[in-house]
Amino acid sequence: MARFGAGAVVTGLTAGALAVVTVLALQAQGSVKEAAPKPPPPAAGHTSGPSKPAAPAIPAGSGTGKRVVYSLKAKRVWLVKSEATTAERTFAVQPSAVSPLPGTYSVIRENRGPGTGSDGTRIENTVIFAFNQGVTIGFSAAVNGSTASPTAARTGGIRESRADGKALYAFADLGDKVVVVP
Repeated sequence: MARFGAGAVVTGLTAGALAVVTVLALQAQGSVKEAAPKPPPPAAGHTSGPSKPAAPAIPAGSGTGKRVVYSLKAKRVWLVKSEATTAERTFAVQPSAVSPLPGTYSVIRENRGPGTGSDGTRIENTVIFAFNQGVTIGFSAAVNGSTASPTAARTGGIRESRADGKALYAFADLGDKVVVVP
């Protein structure tokens, strides 16, 4: 019977542990949220063409703390970090046939996708937060890049661009507040 030195045993155990960790990391890779990449800040004193108009202010009465704010009238979403006075990001959305009622909700389900929306459109980065009239309501982006309102009569999919959908999905965690204002 061959005898192995202590160094050979330790090396074998270490290699086995690394193989197990690699397999587990690859399995978990699909379930971990990826942070949306942020553009680098502009260099001091440098401007690149005409300045962009100021982003719309966070709606009054939308609460405090980390939250997603959705304005029904403005058809716009704001991603607000804790104690922030300005939004990390804001973007226009296309509402669905069934809208949530004004109020405060929590993110109850997320799905990176792709999947199929209730109107048959392939969607991704779905963030579900409400139910109204028996319809599930949430934000999603069409895989084909369309930002048109969902076409089915009773859908709750609030459509956003793919880039905005990725940012919202990365920002919102299960249980986070979604504040709907008129």
